Amino acid sequence: MGTVPPPEQPDERSGEEPVISDEQWEAFLRESVEGGGAPPPKEPSARARMVARRLREEEERAAQNARGGRRGRWRRRTAAAPAHGPRPWTPAGWHTGPAWRERNGRARRNRRLWSALGLLLAVAVALVAVRPSLLTDRLPGHEAPADAAPSPLPAETALPSSAPGAAGSGTPTLAHPFRGSPALAWGDGADAIELPRAEAVGGLGTDDVALALRRTKDFLIATNLDPAVLQGAQPAAAMALLDPKQPGTLPRLRRSLSDPDRDHDPLNLVTRFDPAEVRPAGDTVKVRGHMTFAAGQPGQVRVHADYTFVYPLVRAGAGADDDAPVARTVVRRELTMNLVDPARWKATPGKLAIERYSSDTYNNECDVHDGYAHPVFPGTGPTGAPATGAAVDPYDRSRSLEGRKPDGCGVVTRT
Repeated sequence: MGTVPPPEQPDERSGEEPVISDEQWEAFLRESVEGGGAPPPKEPSARARMVARRLREEEERAAQNARGGRRGRWRRRTAAAPAHGPRPWTPAGWHTGPAWRERNGRARRNRRLWSALGLLLAVAVALVAVRPSLLTDRLPGHEAPADAAPSPLPAETALPSSAPGAAGSGTPTLAHPFRGSPALAWGDGADAIELPRAEAVGGLGTDDVALALRRTKDFLIATNLDPAVLQGAQPAAAMALLDPKQPGTLPRLRRSLSDPDRDHDPLNLVTRFDPAEVRPAGDTVKVRGHMTFAAGQPGQVRVHADYTFVYPLVRAGAGADDDAPVARTVVRRELTMNLVDPARWKATPGKLAIERYSSDTYNNECDVHDGYAHPVFPGTGPTGAPATGAAVDPYDRSRSLEGRKPDGCGVVTRT
């Protein structure tokens, strides 16, 4: 029968197991003893084993690819997460994207931000459309025109500490009558006469004090702002506010209006211009000042008013030509008015009594007492008596007029 060759040993270098199993080898020996049978199975050669091994490796790789176990950059995305992190198959942090609440919240914040920016942009565009100077005045090389309206001043509540500074340059014209004047920043007309809040004083109630303040304002308007009075009419509304029981006041004022002279000058209380000589340059009179009140004697309230009025004027024959010369006359007035309780004093209910008054008129011909103010126009000299007093700034409101001695007719440093 011959010797049965032993099974080929495993190739230690290849690390492969024998290809013939133990069951196959036992069957071969049994058939050989009994006689006959198939020849012993042959072991594959080393080359065949290498080919078989390569085929098995390719099959294993194909199976791994089918299960998603391919190596490479995907390994980072399937790396094990921390104990409380995402599941191993969940992509790591920055790969996952925000949660829906966070994403919706961020979108909502972005929408709000853009809405706010859009609203601010719309407001800015609207402001520039209404006032282009808000943008153009800030462009490099841009200078505001001399007649540009400055920011309005806050209300005056007491005398300022000094005169206002320079107010630009330029000659006043009919279209811009306050050019170069500090009055350009002052209030207009009656609206500039602001009343303080009334309080009960001197035994009079709040309503009585409020009445005294209103009547004082009415008197200032009637004597300094009424267009008809400014052009020479009689101040009838002002005289109607005065108490006829106050001796001397109304008779003296009537005398001054009807037959003015040095001792009877209506300009001490009333501003008037000769309509044959000049007319107002426009409808605006600039006003600056303040009003206060205090208790007088029992049953009396004293109202003190201190205001400066600036009047632009052109010659009576001047037309609408913008080149017509404009003169400005400045009038400052201080007066103290009394409203008294008629139950305690001999007085007419609701009427005012003039306690004292002072006034200065600037840019006015000297020693002319015909009941009118006569402005001096630019480029012309005065026709009345020469000025002999000191030079003064008509816009200086830092000192009270009361208690000052008159020093004659002086010159003004500006109008």
